[in-house]
Amino acid sequence: MSQSASGASALGSRTSDAASAVHSLDIHPQYRGFKGVYYNPVVQVYFLGFVCFMGPGLFNALTGLGGGGRLDATTNSNANSALYATFAVAAFFAGSINNVLGSRLTLLIGSTGYALYIGSYLAYNIHPDAGGFVIGAGAVLGICAGLLWTAQGSLMLAYPTEHQKGKFIGIFWSIFNLGGVVGAAVSLGNNFDNTVLSNGTYIGFLVLTGIGVLIPLLMADPRKMIRSDGTRVVTPRHPSWRTEFYGLWITLRTDPWIVLLFPMFFASNWFYTWQFNDYNGALFTIRARALNNLVYWLSQILGSVSIGFLLDQRGLSRRFRAFSGWLVLLVMVFVVHTWAFFYQSDYTRDTVSDKIDIHESPYVSRLWLYIFCGLLDAMWQTTAYWFMGAMSNDPAKLANFSGFYKSLQSAGAAGIWRADAVKLPYMNIFISTWVLLVAGLVFALPMIHMRVKDTTEDADETL
Repeated sequence: MSQSASGASALGSRTSDAASAVHSLDIHPQYRGFKGVYYNPVVQVYFLGFVCFMGPGLFNALTGLGGGGRLDATTNSNANSALYATFAVAAFFAGSINNVLGSRLTLLIGSTGYALYIGSYLAYNIHPDAGGFVIGAGAVLGICAGLLWTAQGSLMLAYPTEHQKGKFIGIFWSIFNLGGVVGAAVSLGNNFDNTVLSNGTYIGFLVLTGIGVLIPLLMADPRKMIRSDGTRVVTPRHPSWRTEFYGLWITLRTDPWIVLLFPMFFASNWFYTWQFNDYNGALFTIRARALNNLVYWLSQILGSVSIGFLLDQRGLSRRFRAFSGWLVLLVMVFVVHTWAFFYQSDYTRDTVSDKIDIHESPYVSRLWLYIFCGLLDAMWQTTAYWFMGAMSNDPAKLANFSGFYKSLQSAGAAGIWRADAVKLPYMNIFISTWVLLVAGLVFALPMIHMRVKDTTEDADETL
């Protein structure tokens, strides 16, 4: 699960938790000494951030290499298809499991899937006939990812006071996103002189994800924690899967305009297949892929900050910001894909052979294209969530919007990764990506016109 896929799950969990969060209003004295540090909510958010740094963050770094670092991406594509298929289902049941096991144990179980998945690539690198193990590990990871991000959301909403949520979320996402950057840097350093990804890289990633599995054991019991305002932390209970399904139906019936965002949701993980496997994985040497991967995740930070700056300009009306964000996405989609079309026209699955290295003249322009791909990805995910937030302030409705988002994006990802596994032509996958992104924006436009207002009215909050 790419940053965007994992990000979607996390944000979906956060809004779901907001709908059911319970706050203890009794004032308790703060801990002192070592306990004052250990039970500090900020410290625990750092722990939580490093769990996701070691798991989803390194997963992003591995996936961004194209083909999971392999020369043949077929097994990686099948594994990703299995991953997103199980994730789309598991997300609905993860809340009930979290209610029974508690957030720390759920977080631990969820993080084991990432270690298993990376370990399967080490086994595949040693034993080329272990492809079935990788695909099976992908299916298991889909289930574990649903558990991890549900637990993450539960703790993320429980730790901060109302006025600290932005700060805490910022701390968490900064640490989590560094996982992709650091993982990409490690893979670049380890494979600068290699033609294939070394066992050492997989072993390094496996050790780090193994550490990530252990971190939840070091985390404090949320029931013993006290917030900065003296109130005790009480982790919210998640709705059952039956309640989740019923809430989605009610949301669809009371706010049908959300349907116009469905193509945008469906496209939100679709483009990774072409970017990671059919461009980065197909055209470049392993060290060039590693360098591309590094700048891709760095550009994500710039993309999310820049579009967020535009969408949060309080001096502009919300409707103006909505249309401006939509226009930026439209321009970016056509700039990136018009540019990419000229490169994609030069190679197919049958003709691509010689890999482009970082010292060769065609490399620099293609690196810049990959930077713009990262910018577009971050802008797309950020704007999609902003659109949902502009439609409502009701946490229950936002949770259901996010439910649609994570389910549709996972379904789309499962389909396109499978298409890549059965060797659909690169150009077909590229054109489908371009068309789907444009369709997502075209369908979103009337929703923006009809539903995004300068202020959210009470009538819009009825669920």
